[in-house]
Amino acid sequence: MLHLAAATVAFAAAACGGNAPHRIQLGSGLAGGLFHEFGNTLAEAAERSPTVRITPVPTAGSVKNLEMLASGGLDAALTLGDTAVATGTRGLAVGRLYETYIHLAVPIDSPVQHIGELRGARVDVGVAGSGAALTAERLFRTAGLELGIDITVYHRELSEAAAALASRTVDAIVWGAGVPTPGIAAPASIRLLDLGDWVQPIREQFGYPYDRVPVPANTYPGVAGFETVGVPVLILVTPDIADSIVVALAELLLHHSGTLVPERARGLQFFDRRWLVNTGSIPLHAAAASYYRSQHG
Repeated sequence: MLHLAAATVAFAAAACGGNAPHRIQLGSGLAGGLFHEFGNTLAEAAERSPTVRITPVPTAGSVKNLEMLASGGLDAALTLGDTAVATGTRGLAVGRLYETYIHLAVPIDSPVQHIGELRGARVDVGVAGSGAALTAERLFRTAGLELGIDITVYHRELSEAAAALASRTVDAIVWGAGVPTPGIAAPASIRLLDLGDWVQPIREQFGYPYDRVPVPANTYPGVAGFETVGVPVLILVTPDIADSIVVALAELLLHHSGTLVPERARGLQFFDRRWLVNTGSIPLHAAAASYYRSQHG
């Protein structure tokens, strides 16, 4: 099997021959977010590859990326895993990347201690079209709260949402990012709620294997450790993309892992073969699977 895998990789590499590098459009995210930063970092790594060049395309996030992937507007896309499953995408995974941590913050003097106490509150759940907004909706529904009925919903970029929380225009904000998230004034003016006990209920209600992830004490200066909902980030490609492009992307992920995780994204998992192939119910592209097997041992 390993010999067959190696042959597949050799064929894919040969397909590039001496031709110019393939050029692909990668759906990333909004400026300042981890999707956007990762897309740019991956594009920089691709500049050192003889086989592929990547143009990051800023978008609202996971949902928009998958829509554009399905319509042919993108060759590859970053997405949260639960969003990919929920949309029924036909995209195939090149790998699992890193963990997104769901944050739920209230003003530091808010009486709210648990998510269920937000009934009647004004909550910003992030930009419409982002995967974090979808996860937030699921989290509130698990707690018995319907967006737009039990909660007044707003959709802003994180910096605007944080400003709204500081001015008490909203009562809580939700975002998904690495930890620590830059630009968040914790613990000076906000308090982060522990969501660990909601991981199993949200798994059961929506059938997706969300992770229960710890955030160590002082990740946000002065904040005690807490647990929250973790969602894996995947990179997907269209089903008809050339195997040689998939192999080039897989090589970037595996062999440039040390430069792909932003320094500020402390607490995120580093890429390795075992991590990359763990894409859940989203199938791994056959060329990517063959490449990872060829690099084993």
